Amino acid sequence: MSAAALEWILAEALRRKSARIGRPAAAPDDDRPLEGRALAAIFEKNSTRTRLSFDLAMRQLGGAPIILNAADLQLGRGEPIEDTARVLSHYVDAVAIRALRHESLTRFASAASIPTINGLTDHTHPCQIMADLLTLTECFGALDGLKLAWIGDFNNVARSLLEAAGILKLTLTLACPEEYGPEPRDLAKARGAGGRIEIFHDTAAAATGADAVFTDVWVSMGDSDSDRRRTVFPPFQVNENLMAIAATRAIFLHCLPAMRGEEVSAVVIDGPQSRVWQEAENRIHAQKAILLWCFGAGPA
Repeated sequence: MSAAALEWILAEALRRKSARIGRPAAAPDDDRPLEGRALAAIFEKNSTRTRLSFDLAMRQLGGAPIILNAADLQLGRGEPIEDTARVLSHYVDAVAIRALRHESLTRFASAASIPTINGLTDHTHPCQIMADLLTLTECFGALDGLKLAWIGDFNNVARSLLEAAGILKLTLTLACPEEYGPEPRDLAKARGAGGRIEIFHDTAAAATGADAVFTDVWVSMGDSDSDRRRTVFPPFQVNENLMAIAATRAIFLHCLPAMRGEEVSAVVIDGPQSRVWQEAENRIHAQKAILLWCFGAGPA
């Protein structure tokens, strides 16, 4: 996506969020821009925020959400994902997929003739990062000039944050254990696009002066090396000592679910610097703007 498209999505999300103040959660927006449209959201993984935010986003835009687990479909019996994509292209207007493997998403999108949205894969989680960028914009007024710090595992969320930093030319520092850090090609792509990226294996070096500190769980769904991870990651906890060396105005962000006492201390996630609940709500508003962009609104 272009920087102009990302910036349009953020501005549209902010505008629509402001217009909904005081409305019931499922009440449609006044303009109902997706009235008559249907979204199928398919979940191969457990989900709270992605499932609910896509459901509510579609309802608020005036459209109809259809929420499905993979086991509800013939996918669960081995139907090729390309066949499912071709069928759904005749049934609904767009699909969002939370997939176990990124390959499943790309195969579906290649066979579909309708917009296909990445609701999460083992490789990336772009919808989450759009909500994070929206939260940063609300907290600081603009993204320009911010220093963002990622602490911990370079997972799907971190990869999407790195991609966004490249597109929007943001400053991002990452502190990861050496064996769980970004691949050179990920760094090269973000830096080549204009992102100001620094890599550390020390949390203090990455967090010093940061305006926002991000982290995620040490063990994600699908990780098979949980024992090794719980040995390697304790020095990468975000706690009150780490937040104290970030900028005075620094905020803490986490995509959730969180494991208090592991990647983040309870004092931080439940404290005054935490914006995780605002961040979680913003999944709805970011999703609405993403859906509108998929249906042709905003710049390419």
